[in-house]
Amino acid sequence: MYFAIAREAILKPLQLVSGVVERRQTLPVLSNVLLSLNSSGELAITGTDLEVELIGRVQVGGNTTPGEITVPARKLVDICKSLADDATLEFTVDDGKMIIKSGRSRFSLATLPASEFPGTEEEPGTIELSVPQQALKTLLDGTSFAMAQQDVRYYLNGMLFELASDYLRVVATDGHRLAMQTLKTQNNIEAPVQLILPRKGVIELGRLLTGEEADISIVFGRNHVRAKTADVTFTSKLVDGKFPDYNRVLPRGGDKLVTGDRMELKQAFARTSILSNEKYRGVRVLLSNEEMRIVANNPDQEEAEESVSVDYHGEDLEIGFNVSYLVDVLTVLSSERVRMTLIDSNSSALLEAADGEGEALYVVMPMRL
Repeated sequence: MYFAIAREAILKPLQLVSGVVERRQTLPVLSNVLLSLNSSGELAITGTDLEVELIGRVQVGGNTTPGEITVPARKLVDICKSLADDATLEFTVDDGKMIIKSGRSRFSLATLPASEFPGTEEEPGTIELSVPQQALKTLLDGTSFAMAQQDVRYYLNGMLFELASDYLRVVATDGHRLAMQTLKTQNNIEAPVQLILPRKGVIELGRLLTGEEADISIVFGRNHVRAKTADVTFTSKLVDGKFPDYNRVLPRGGDKLVTGDRMELKQAFARTSILSNEKYRGVRVLLSNEEMRIVANNPDQEEAEESVSVDYHGEDLEIGFNVSYLVDVLTVLSSERVRMTLIDSNSSALLEAADGEGEALYVVMPMRL
């Protein structure tokens, strides 16, 4: 195996792919990346942790000798990063070692045979769709913060993808809050289908999306989801579980409508959070005519209070929230004004863009303070 490539050309796909490689592995080969060079000069760089697999592709010019080998991911990234920006790297496999030469530098890396590297078995795709990268990135960025981290209800440690004939919807919840975004699409699907992508898969897919207008092709199989762009292939296992019925969580019949400036509210909540209890992060929201007061206390008897002008006409209401959840929602909403729909002090709040058409909805449960 032999090829020469510019540092810039190999570094970008290498850094993307090495993101899925875990530092501590039970199988030594899983801390390596697989380098495969075919006869037409296409170099494929593959990394996996058995749950998520990423393949970056780059074209290599000049004289090449096809072959495949696995090398330590972190060391290869560090070597490429340490060389000059305009460096050219020559890769040769010799006597079980990967030799990398660039100018006066020479590195010899241990290798493991490509045959030991686990591959994702091809499975027939059941549903295929193509969506603009920018649109999918907006969906993921606007909902992924609400995924659970290490919940015993393993199906919450991921994101629900719901596909129907005229939309793609993503939903994330950790049991205390819920984020939902919908993208209108035209799909050849008769009945809605639900699939759960694991947390790591969601994060890696988000890293892969560049925000370009170019489409990304997604194939949902029974056990895997595969997404392809021009130069990267992403594969992730799906979570085998049933996601809770999010429609039951959406609060219905809220008659108390609060509309306010998103940025003003976000800054007010962020400032009061400084003096909230570090463990419980609770703040009290007191609504009266045209005004929202936000009050935070902590065990040291310290207090913060903010008053924000809002569009509200209704009876006075006091309700407690985890301030971090509200700040998270106000950070990802893209509109200038936000609408909050409330029922009473014991019911969840529904947040959305004031001018929205229900394409992004957020539910935050109240707190007893």
